[in-house]
Amino acid sequence: MSVTANKVVMKKATREAFGDEIVELGKKNKNIYVVDIDIGKSCKTTAFSQQLPNQHVNVGIAEQNGAGLAAGLATTGKIPFVSTYAVFGSLRMAEQIRQEICYPNLNVKIACSHGGLTPANDGGSHQSIEDMGVLRTIPNMTVIMGADYHSTRKLVAQAAEIYGPVYLRFTRDTIPFIYDENEEFTIGKAKQVQDGKDIAIIANGDTVYLALEAAKQLEQEGISVKLLDMHTIKPLDRDAVVECLNIGKIITVEDHNILNGLGSAVCEVVAEEGKGLVRRIGVQDKFGESAPYEKLLEMNGITIENIVKTAKEMLK
Repeated sequence: MSVTANKVVMKKATREAFGDEIVELGKKNKNIYVVDIDIGKSCKTTAFSQQLPNQHVNVGIAEQNGAGLAAGLATTGKIPFVSTYAVFGSLRMAEQIRQEICYPNLNVKIACSHGGLTPANDGGSHQSIEDMGVLRTIPNMTVIMGADYHSTRKLVAQAAEIYGPVYLRFTRDTIPFIYDENEEFTIGKAKQVQDGKDIAIIANGDTVYLALEAAKQLEQEGISVKLLDMHTIKPLDRDAVVECLNIGKIITVEDHNILNGLGSAVCEVVAEEGKGLVRRIGVQDKFGESAPYEKLLEMNGITIENIVKTAKEMLK
């Protein structure tokens, strides 16, 4: 919780949403397993291991073995969630995800904390800026990042219900609440936060709040903003992007490399439609460094101020 201009802002990391939801799911469905890579405390799976020990396996610091074990569990009807850091769950496990999970289209979920720049002071080695881009190129994979605590819980629950490989990305740092617990979400369908007619902003994960605050500032200056929470970047909600082309000007915002992430996915649709203008705000194709999370965002222009500035420039 923080206080901004006398306004109380409730915050929680989305890794906590995963930790809370997976316990509830495991109690309801004994086929749900957690495969830990020896960092349950950081990935918030300790409660699951304590309350549901017969549905929990810790393989130690052996990500590739964890992926293979999860694949094996899936062949027996189990629904395993492999839990580790995003940089390891996407890159170190990439071959196993491709060959052992996605190629046979097994029902394995890769649930990763420390996505994007939120590892902050851990430095560039732990900041996973490529993960969603890498995994969205693998056939059969679904790629998701919730915008806050409540949306993440709903999306984790849906991931457990659908069949097939799913990559779920969570934050280490706390991020503000946007939605209440009654809001509904559908994997593969963008969530419209607000409608507008002058410019469209498409964001996901921890940047949705920044985009929302930027939209408020723009609205105060008479600029009408359509804002989408594109929590699923694969399968991308193509219809939602095409609808934004009625406005014609789109800004994408993400805590990910601007190459091959949300911005690239949106640009692919826009190019195929042959109209529209896009500006991508995100990590500027460079590794991070050890610094506070907000500073790292600022260094890459992932700020409320830059979203507002970019919108105004596009509307000139």
